[in-house]
Amino acid sequence: MWIVKLGGSLAADAEALPRWLDLLAQLGGGRVTVVCGGGAFADEVRRSQQQWQFHDLAAHNMAILAMAQLAYQLNAMNPALRLTSSKTDIHRVLHKGQTALWLPLELQRDTPDAQTNWDFTSDSIALDLAKRLNAERLVVIKSCVIPPQAPLAQLSDQGIVDRHFADAAEGAAFPISLLHKDDLDEMRALLFGV
Repeated sequence: MWIVKLGGSLAADAEALPRWLDLLAQLGGGRVTVVCGGGAFADEVRRSQQQWQFHDLAAHNMAILAMAQLAYQLNAMNPALRLTSSKTDIHRVLHKGQTALWLPLELQRDTPDAQTNWDFTSDSIALDLAKRLNAERLVVIKSCVIPPQAPLAQLSDQGIVDRHFADAAEGAAFPISLLHKDDLDEMRALLFGV
């Protein structure tokens, strides 16, 4: 099983987003689970928290709902991506030869923990899911330029992945790839095993 994390910024890209959804629906069936960022929905959470100064636990829960909102949008755009909300759901959808699209609602919290802050974003959430599901690979799709051969710590320092990601990725039992939104051919090659 692969986890493919689509950056929330792709939600604003009318060209790239439909192509990614088509590729993952067509070639990801039976092995890909898509995790999406929060996009503009999460940006609104950040703006609102800055304005009203409410605590990180509320912001975390709102950001999880932002990811879920974007997942519902992606499912509406491409219903071949099947909504899932649990490990059991994911396995059921993949077993049917379909591509899973994860609703992370199980990550809402009643009390703060190490993950209820902005250092732990959808990138680290996707990495954590990949670990929990014993994934074979994690691919993170970004809209920003990714410096070639840059170590994860550098990408974290540059804000390309969150501050938690590099440390959490150490010792991961699967390869982690970061691709630019224009790297559809590279993703296709990865899926074909080329």
